[in-house]
Amino acid sequence: MINTLKKHIQEIDGNAQRQYIDAKSVFTALEEARKNAAEVRGGMLWKTQNGADYLIRTTTRRGQKSLGPRSEQNETIYLEFTARKQRVEKRVSDLRAELERHRKLNKVFHVGRAPEILVAILNKLAVSGLADYFTVIGTHSLYAYEAAAGIRFEVSAALETRDIDLLWDTRKRLSFIARMEGLNSSFLDLLREVDPTFELRNDQLCTVVNNHGFEVDVIRREAKDGDPHPLQLTDHEEELYAVQAKRAGILLDGEKFSAMVVSGTGRMARMNTVSPSVFAKFKRWMAGQGDRDPLKRQRDILQAELVEEMVAEFFPNF
Repeated sequence: MINTLKKHIQEIDGNAQRQYIDAKSVFTALEEARKNAAEVRGGMLWKTQNGADYLIRTTTRRGQKSLGPRSEQNETIYLEFTARKQRVEKRVSDLRAELERHRKLNKVFHVGRAPEILVAILNKLAVSGLADYFTVIGTHSLYAYEAAAGIRFEVSAALETRDIDLLWDTRKRLSFIARMEGLNSSFLDLLREVDPTFELRNDQLCTVVNNHGFEVDVIRREAKDGDPHPLQLTDHEEELYAVQAKRAGILLDGEKFSAMVVSGTGRMARMNTVSPSVFAKFKRWMAGQGDRDPLKRQRDILQAELVEEMVAEFFPNF
């Protein structure tokens, strides 16, 4: 077999590697800070009712819950909540400013090359609290692998794609629906916040495409354990369906991999995907299917070989 590692996998230079590490430190700190900020979303206030003061917990959706009349304990709760909210909000603000500085440095040092639309979609999933419901599979996973390994796959054919495949975890369907109800949005509308030109394909209701021909496909495991089918992501009239895919359950249950990916402009996002070894095995299985398009079969084999070589050199634990 051709030594694809020697021919087609190159390590990025030292400056880019160091910048990725520094940017990742800020990125992960901001992820943690945003989780803490979510815990103090909303506010607290004192409200007088029938001549007595009550501590009220408010939500971002204008909900209110009484925590009881003014007392020493509630005074402490109010002061601690207010102080913590101010502290975490300042930390988020400071880290966002620092991350923007690293975005510019990422661009200067050519740290990443993930497509801008990919990074934007991943960030939309993250800020909407939906990242845990989807796993990126297919060609775009390569951007996570090369980012984590500090390498470049130097074969353009291996990375050429105009769509992103999102594997939806139907086992979490009920909590996903509750989350979407909280957002008061369809999944399609969320994608349109990234690019307003996304439209459903009439011939493939699992796919949306924008004005540049970039597609987002939502797939699911084959129906089992009482899974409904067909399955729409939300009850909105204009919404994506998730299409069944052969052996997608293997990807859903397989070992996962997560890495910060960087676009050509330096923007960062977390990609949750399958482990490199799971990716390579699945690509070899796809290549062996008799009805697989010959051109796609060649790319499947190429991607599997590249990832296997990368694993041997950089991720022997996989």
